Amino acid sequence: MPAINVRNLSEATHRALRIRAARHGRSTEAEVRAILDEAVRPIASVKLGSMLSAIGAKFGRTALKLDRDRTPPAPASFE
Repeated sequence: MPAINVRNLSEATHRALRIRAARHGRSTEAEVRAILDEAVRPIASVKLGSMLSAIGAKFGRTALKLDRDRTPPAPASFE
């Protein structure tokens, strides 16, 4: 697993990390990992349908009003 070292961290920042880690019930190292994971994780993955809808909105498309058939499909018959 890759490792990094953070040098020249101010005493105030280190103290704040220790306090935050204690509040969350984990070690300072685990707290730093959690902070970094949260900082680089995408907020939400974009779904294809949402992306296509956003592209359509840029070109002035109108909202489609479709009535979906919500009846369950009949089971397949293999006879």
